[in-house]
Amino acid sequence: MEQLAKRLGLRTDPTIFFVAAGCMIVFLIALLVAPEQIRDFFAAGRTWVVTNLGWFFIMGVNVWLLFLIWIALSKYGRIRLGGQDARPEFGNLSWFTMLFAGGIGTVLMFWGVAEPISHFSNPPYDDVEPYSVEASRDAMGFAIYHLGLHTWTIFTLPGLAFAYFIYRYDLPVRVSSVFYPLLHDRIYGPIGKTIDIFAVLGTLFGVAVSIGLGTSQINAGLTELTGVSDSVTTKLVIIILLTSVAVSSIVAGLDKGVKLLSNINIGMAVGLMIFVLVTGSTVFLLRGIIETVAIYGSNIVPMAFWNDMLAEYTQQEGGWGWQGNWTVFYWAWTVTWSPFIGIFVARISKGRTIREFVIGVLGAPSAFTLVWFAIFGWSAMEIDGIGDATREAMGAQAGALSAAVAESVPLAMFAFFESFPFTTFLQGFGVLIVAIFFATSSDSASLVVDMLCTGDHDPGPARQRVFWGVSEGLVAAMLIVLAGEAGLNALQQVITVLGLPIFIMVFAMVFALLRGLTSENIPKRRVGEPPDVEEL
Repeated sequence: MEQLAKRLGLRTDPTIFFVAAGCMIVFLIALLVAPEQIRDFFAAGRTWVVTNLGWFFIMGVNVWLLFLIWIALSKYGRIRLGGQDARPEFGNLSWFTMLFAGGIGTVLMFWGVAEPISHFSNPPYDDVEPYSVEASRDAMGFAIYHLGLHTWTIFTLPGLAFAYFIYRYDLPVRVSSVFYPLLHDRIYGPIGKTIDIFAVLGTLFGVAVSIGLGTSQINAGLTELTGVSDSVTTKLVIIILLTSVAVSSIVAGLDKGVKLLSNINIGMAVGLMIFVLVTGSTVFLLRGIIETVAIYGSNIVPMAFWNDMLAEYTQQEGGWGWQGNWTVFYWAWTVTWSPFIGIFVARISKGRTIREFVIGVLGAPSAFTLVWFAIFGWSAMEIDGIGDATREAMGAQAGALSAAVAESVPLAMFAFFESFPFTTFLQGFGVLIVAIFFATSSDSASLVVDMLCTGDHDPGPARQRVFWGVSEGLVAAMLIVLAGEAGLNALQQVITVLGLPIFIMVFAMVFALLRGLTSENIPKRRVGEPPDVEEL
């Protein structure tokens, strides 16, 4: 393999690169040769995972969150990532902005309206009436639960582990480096390489699923704007075009341009949110933001530990229940992104203390997510009609938005815009935001996957990133073909199965990080004692 890598002009670990690439190619060939069998395999796999291990996903993320809070509050929170003399490269505002750019752009655009309105019309709890005031509160609580602290816990844990071992131990930029306290030099052998191969494949498929969701949303927006068909063929054309844009930026070396484009895109998304706030029911939404804090705070514990244990007695879904379609899917999908986002977050957080890292990475994006959902979610539910009296007064308009979302989840945001001025402009603006998020995410993911293979902070030759960029597009295209008419459900099946081994691997990071931290010699501070150098 080393000789082949030299002939191709690659600067990478040949075992990780070629085995991961080979596994991906085998999967693509299998999809072409036996799509029905592959579809059946993932459907059966998802049923087994959700039925037997759904509780494990739900418990696991709660354990990780409690573990991170403990670390931040303990004496280990004083440890500075990168050594005693290291200082943050970026100011707090720039750091928070990049955290937002790294993990939640396309997700908030896709689910900002779709998730609250879905829970509003189909409540998670059986004893809650659809479209009721109680249903609206539950809808908001669950939407933020899924994309707030718990989602960022899944990014923060591996991000902290990467930052700690890469900067503190001076280890390669690879997932296997996190397990150094458990494996020691074996991270450079077959066990370590196997871990890295799984991480590369997990990241590849996690990004591909996100590309698939983004493509579906772009297609839905174009259908509203131009009448173009909402079909597999159109989605494939969109993937080809936007993957070409991402690959072109890789070839041109437009790293600074991509960063600038990302910042502009974030500004566009924030501008869209402010527009909805100002042109919608402003006072209602401002009150909603405040009340949403209380809804989230008072319900986070029961929501986080509810795992639908009685689903098989109350629903006809083979025992999957509501959690299988939502929470377990979210955690499985998010954890496949965790190596990608984790390394990105670690890269921009060098010089910060563990306490700063945990509070910042958990808190800032979660706060923004709460505001985003409060504005888009409450607006959507108000448009759809909250409560029997309101819906009766609205007449035929009541339930129109939830009906549109039930028909097509990717259509949610664009159907929502029909209730605001400048509808056509807003729909086109929304398509543009999602498309730019798509291209920049693909470019960034290609860089991170390449780093997982090289183990180096500096990117390898452009041809390596081009390969991974094209691979992400190919996998996304094949998943779209595999999904067919099943759409989101088929993507959920694939990512739930592939997310399980990555989830287990991240769970093991808790023990590796704990082993590494307990080896630190950190004297406890006495009451009234001034902070030491590492806390300044």
